[in-house]
Amino acid sequence: MELTGRIKVILDTQTFDSGFQKREFVVTTQEQYPQDIKFELIRDKITLLDGMNPGEEITVQFNIRGNEYNGRYYVNLQAWRVQKSAPAAGGAAAPPADGGFPQEAPPAAPVSNAGDDDLPF
Repeated sequence: MELTGRIKVILDTQTFDSGFQKREFVVTTQEQYPQDIKFELIRDKITLLDGMNPGEEITVQFNIRGNEYNGRYYVNLQAWRVQKSAPAAGGAAAPPADGGFPQEAPPAAPVSNAGDDDLPF
């Protein structure tokens, strides 16, 4: 899966007693109702955020991972690629003329059932 947004927070790397390492970060989506989405990087992927700063626009490719522990269920978004997004040509893009809303399809032409019964369905 893939998501594009701006880095909100990059947390420090966590190292556990077993030697396992992970690093978490939060991306804010750029949509009508922005969402803060937390991702994690594990093992050798923790260096993918090196050189990146909060406020930069990035594209994250990730897998959804789920597990159960003591009767509780958990979901993690495990990032495996993080790239800076390409800057838009000509600066900020203008909003679509239709306001970004899907257009309604034109009504279908009425069908003539001459000779059929008068039922409306």
